[in-house]
Amino acid sequence: MLEDMAYRWLEAEVAPHYERYEKQEMVDRSAWEAAGAAGLLCASMPEEYGGAGGTYAHEAVIAEALGRTGTDGFGIALHNAIVAPYILHFGSEEQKRKWLPKMATGEMIGAIAMTEPGAGSDLQGIKTTARKDGNHYVLNGSKTFITNGQHANLIIVVSKTDPTKGAKGVSLMVVETDDAEGFRRGRNLDKVGLKTNDTSELFFDDVRIPTANMLGTEEGQGFVQLMTELPQERLLIANQAISMIERALAVTIDYVKERRAFGKAIIEFQNTQFKLAELKSEAAMARVFVNHCIGEHLKGRLDTTTASMAKYLTSDLQCKVVDECLQLHGGYGYMNEYPIARMFRDARVQRIYGGTNEIMKLLIARSL
Repeated sequence: MLEDMAYRWLEAEVAPHYERYEKQEMVDRSAWEAAGAAGLLCASMPEEYGGAGGTYAHEAVIAEALGRTGTDGFGIALHNAIVAPYILHFGSEEQKRKWLPKMATGEMIGAIAMTEPGAGSDLQGIKTTARKDGNHYVLNGSKTFITNGQHANLIIVVSKTDPTKGAKGVSLMVVETDDAEGFRRGRNLDKVGLKTNDTSELFFDDVRIPTANMLGTEEGQGFVQLMTELPQERLLIANQAISMIERALAVTIDYVKERRAFGKAIIEFQNTQFKLAELKSEAAMARVFVNHCIGEHLKGRLDTTTASMAKYLTSDLQCKVVDECLQLHGGYGYMNEYPIARMFRDARVQRIYGGTNEIMKLLIARSL
């Protein structure tokens, strides 16, 4: 039921405006509030905190509905399945009651600020600091490539509370940006793809936040918190990948049945049939593996190694499938008016964010 509702809502409320969102390089704020009213925000959060009381399975359905409708740039999946769980799992009762209901309505839009200009996948290399000063922390540093960066007014900032302790000196700080003096947003970054999603630089210059805004019971828990939540983030990327894979195949099969060359439909050429047979088979295997990972995650058994496999295998396959499907469109595939062209642009970042695929292989190799 949720899958059907999410698909129909996105088709009716977001897809018709998507070209405009692409041009303005962000979704309207009102779309977030409408998504909240429709029950598509924080579906996996408990009802007592304003959510729908669901599980990651519900978040997967919503994320895949974004892919099926071609509205992948609407950043609700990160808000729902990455930012909100940090607050649920590591926040105090007061923090959960303060922030999660507002995230469920869209009043607060969430982001997580990990990456810095000099530290990408190497989270231990971050330079942003949070220095304790009485009953506040003073935050200094900068972040880049932050999804939902222009809209977000609740940002989890990965920072160093003790720069001398390496990973054990990392803490997660929640910044409420609306009244945060010293916080500023940089430009909305000009990306190759996912134009609809606002992705930004963020700057923290002596930003004072209450000590109550730290996630966890004591300083230095941030790195463990990140490692605990990253498997779900990587599984989410796999969900996004498989949904685009299946959409790319669907639109391409429709296209080659209609498009004619040399007196017959393109689907009638053996090369087309063999190529699509290969892609369909690989997509089917990927779907089975992703669904297996969801099942394992719901049972609390999805480990870092398996999540890394899911992220790297499906995002690599996503880029391959979309590229092959574009080729079958011929010159029309290179035209922005065709959905496959946007998929070609949007797919590429999947192999980079959430930890590059090279880092995924490194993590898998450690398990050997």
